[in-house]
Amino acid sequence: MSNLLASVKAEQIAIPELQRPFVWDSVKVRDLMDSLYKGYPVGYLITWQSIGAHLKGGRVANHQQILIDGQQRITALRAAIAGLPVINKRYKSIRIKIAFNPITEEFATWTPVIGKNPQWISDISELFTTDTPFSFFSSYFAANPDVDHKVAEVNLNRLNQINTAPIGIIALSDDLDVETVSEIFIRINSKGVPLSSADFAMSKIATYGDRGRNLRKLIDYFCHLAVAPHAYDDIQANDTEFSLSPHLAKISWLKADSEDLYDPAYGDVIRVAGLVGFSRGKASSIVSELSGRDPETRKVDEARIPIAYDRLEAALDSIVKRYHFENFVMTIKSTGFISPRMVNSKNALNFAYALYLRLRQDTTLSEGERKRLVRRWFVMSMLTGRHSGSFESTWEQDIRRIGMIGAAAYLKQIEESELTDGFWEVALPANLETTSTASPYFQTFLAAQVTSGARGFLSRAITVAAMHQQSGDIHHVVPKDYLQKNGFPDRGDYNQVANYALTETSINISISNQPPTQYMARLDEQIDSGQLTLGEITDRRDLNRNLTENAIPATLDQVSASNYPEFLNARRRLMAQQIRTYFDQL
Repeated sequence: MSNLLASVKAEQIAIPELQRPFVWDSVKVRDLMDSLYKGYPVGYLITWQSIGAHLKGGRVANHQQILIDGQQRITALRAAIAGLPVINKRYKSIRIKIAFNPITEEFATWTPVIGKNPQWISDISELFTTDTPFSFFSSYFAANPDVDHKVAEVNLNRLNQINTAPIGIIALSDDLDVETVSEIFIRINSKGVPLSSADFAMSKIATYGDRGRNLRKLIDYFCHLAVAPHAYDDIQANDTEFSLSPHLAKISWLKADSEDLYDPAYGDVIRVAGLVGFSRGKASSIVSELSGRDPETRKVDEARIPIAYDRLEAALDSIVKRYHFENFVMTIKSTGFISPRMVNSKNALNFAYALYLRLRQDTTLSEGERKRLVRRWFVMSMLTGRHSGSFESTWEQDIRRIGMIGAAAYLKQIEESELTDGFWEVALPANLETTSTASPYFQTFLAAQVTSGARGFLSRAITVAAMHQQSGDIHHVVPKDYLQKNGFPDRGDYNQVANYALTETSINISISNQPPTQYMARLDEQIDSGQLTLGEITDRRDLNRNLTENAIPATLDQVSASNYPEFLNARRRLMAQQIRTYFDQL
């Protein structure tokens, strides 16, 4: 143990990012100490020699081993045994103190009560950092004259032996390529949490000296502030290194951000940066680029490393730029996808943002044409599931083709091959045969309603867009209770999305469990008398327009359990037609 910590201190084992917020809580640190005390295995550390990695002090990792798994355990050991501070989630430097009771052999996180109890060693790091353990033992016995000294001495010696406890290190072969190391990395589990290729890329980025650490923080802090803008003051006050860099100013606009349609995680930013900066879709490919590996010769050329970091930084600057980000979000919202719950594919957003940033590099395009292409690409990808499954290879193919023939020409090829008459008239209605309101097909239908200004079902003035932003109900056009009692007890029947429409809560309540034949008769009476009993529509032409806006057959007043399946089929076709019209107008 002491040799391990000494190797870390001497940077023979290099931790890429010690300033990253420590994600373990004090209970996990306590449990680690308890496991070491009892001689339980605590897992291996895994290291890899990476040519060209820059370490603290500006040196290059020619012989040092970079820690790619075990960072949380190393940081926990540094905190508990060496008494060194860690960075918490508020980006403050704090101490984690682990206490030990030599009589009960119990470990605990420090509390004021424990600190006042002489039977406890309130901070075990004091034992490990003292020059003379004997004097430490003597001080303990002097403060606890009534304890069993023999028991306490045995347990204190056992505690002290943690400092020499063996921890295994697996050093990956130096000649392993980046892809192999990446595959090893993402298969490792730490406390049951699977690591990802994006974690590997983040670790690699952080190894490039001060520049790498700050780029890594730029990614982390951008993602964090997008979700929690209030954390800006904590970052500014507690991370001096980053605050003094030029990067904090680039993301300072997020302290007033309230938009949540697109809140990318660090894995998303890594993917977008890979597409923008390197035309690569895999995070491991970014690691390969940052390691100086030539994709053509597959050999490492150290001269490529600083160039790769230049490209990465330029891509990140473009990603976090306020003008770019806000204009992209507005572009997506103009497609009708106005809330995050409408977008079930973060990858569709990721590629669309990368496409937007790439198109900004094409000075022959107007901003209007750029946004039109991004809108159509995004909705096309939602309808075709283009960015699901093994999307990384598709991404690289798409970005290469866009670079070769242009986005407009390539998008036209995709539309002509995938969005055929057969898709709109057969495949899309079939895809709408689902009970999932998260279905991209149903959400695209709702987006079509948003862009057309459609009103909620049977609403005179309240729009679908307003219901997304405020309160509105997903209403069963043919009520669930009615269907359950009349031959359709299965959820797969009554919860079809073709039986759903957004409506005002009051209208939903007023309809209750009445079939369309009944509540549409009430609407007829309302139109004739002008007395409001169901919503506010009092004009027959307005009612017909409302049914059209909601893609509901004009024969709704004749729908009952007996012809419910025919109603679903008819509505799916109308929904598909509305989506097609919407897409053509993007």
